[in-house]
Amino acid sequence: MAKKKTEKEELKEEVKEEATAASTPEEDPLREATLALNEAQKELEETKAKLQEAEDRTLRILAEYDNFKKRTVKEKEELYFAAAADVIKKLLPVFDNLDRAQMAGDGENYRKGVEMILSQFGDVLNSMDVHQIAQVGDEFDPVFHEAIFREEKEGAPENTITEVLQKGYAMGEKVIRHAMVKVSG
Repeated sequence: MAKKKTEKEELKEEVKEEATAASTPEEDPLREATLALNEAQKELEETKAKLQEAEDRTLRILAEYDNFKKRTVKEKEELYFAAAADVIKKLLPVFDNLDRAQMAGDGENYRKGVEMILSQFGDVLNSMDVHQIAQVGDEFDPVFHEAIFREEKEGAPENTITEVLQKGYAMGEKVIRHAMVKVSG
């Protein structure tokens, strides 16, 4: 390959020398063609360099994007783990107290211990902005409640919750679990 380039270069030099040495008007077109060829080759080399530069830039951008995607996935995983660990950390004292209550046996102290645990668990949920979303007497709202039964009950207005079968919870404005309820009507 290097040999071919050398032969090309020699040929170019010969053409240049002939064009430069020519002084008659008949040889001027050859000289002009040589100059135009040289100019075109310079433009071609510049265009090749610009193309190579653009390719390099594109490859760098693609690599940066790939790194961004990987970093984002890793950050999501770390965030999920941190959030889950935070919740578990808040629930562990409740679990410890349930374990102690199980060992205590039965009787009045057992009942009192379970009530304290429920209170403690309620405090943990409140600290996380989790609240109950259904109570007897509330108006039925399909956004928060799931009606399992419909019953006729005297004195209860229509579309009113008459019994909560399973408590529902929301965190802020977002429903975590819908309440299962009986509705009058």
